[in-house]
Amino acid sequence: MELIFPRSPVQKDWSAWLPAAKAEAFDSCVRQLEISYHMFSVSLNEALELRRIGKAGHSCRVILSMPPLCARLAFPLEGLLRTLAEHAKHFGVVPNTARLDAANFRGYREQRTALMSDLLSRVLLTQRSQFLHKIDTLEDMVLSIRKSFQEIASALGSGESAEPSEDWRAIDDAHFDLNTCLREAIVIFKSFLVVLPDDQLGRFQKTINVQLLARYDEEPAGRRRIVLIERE
Repeated sequence: MELIFPRSPVQKDWSAWLPAAKAEAFDSCVRQLEISYHMFSVSLNEALELRRIGKAGHSCRVILSMPPLCARLAFPLEGLLRTLAEHAKHFGVVPNTARLDAANFRGYREQRTALMSDLLSRVLLTQRSQFLHKIDTLEDMVLSIRKSFQEIASALGSGESAEPSEDWRAIDDAHFDLNTCLREAIVIFKSFLVVLPDDQLGRFQKTINVQLLARYDEEPAGRRRIVLIERE
């Protein structure tokens, strides 16, 4: 007899139908993030392959050009997570969420952060607290990975790396973990839209669009509070 296990609330959200306006908002945001991820991933895979076949100089030139591609993905992802948190705090939207799993990360720091987040989530009493904690954890991870990637890629590209093999592995791990953060954020975003009141969608989407269209060549001014855009 086949055992049928009940689906979690997050799994139900993922397969839930969205009204046309919400579906369009979700698809548009995810599409832009996926384009940025594809550009980042293809370039990194090229650098790793060049190194594998012995073209070290070429691989270093490619990796030296990659921090802006990492930022092009990380900045909007950080913005999406901040916007979800600020809207939830301001309007009381409380979506379902699942705990982070350390097994889905490669970097030591990311695995440890996910493990600590999981442990803390087990003692947080409210669904709202669990959601906001996960959002904050993911944003911290993305910020840390972005900065670490920039430093390591610059060291490798300029030939100043003291441990190139370790740094190339760290670069690959950063790519993997940033992708994990992206997937987690997309799942959270879908659950958020499931419970978002229809009359708040326009205001929320305007704020998201500002984050997605932000410049990628400037460091954000810290973890500042996002001003929620009022409906015109």
